[in-house]
Amino acid sequence: MRYVIQSGTTGQFLAPSFEDGQPEWVMLLREAGVVDDLESCAQLVEDHTEPFHRPQVINLDELH
Repeated sequence: MRYVIQSGTTGQFLAPSFEDGQPEWVMLLREAGVVDDLESCAQLVEDHTEPFHRPQVINLDELH
């Protein structure tokens, strides 16, 4: 499965930085980092989001 993490507050997506690979928030879905499993999503949310982001995990395979 393919997942992205999106901020419910700002609409931004969590993605690896082009500079150092560390997660950062980006505006465009095409720049979003795709994550392959829910455990990794949970770890990214725990490590790189704040409560005000209201993070949500979106399953790209279930979008129509």
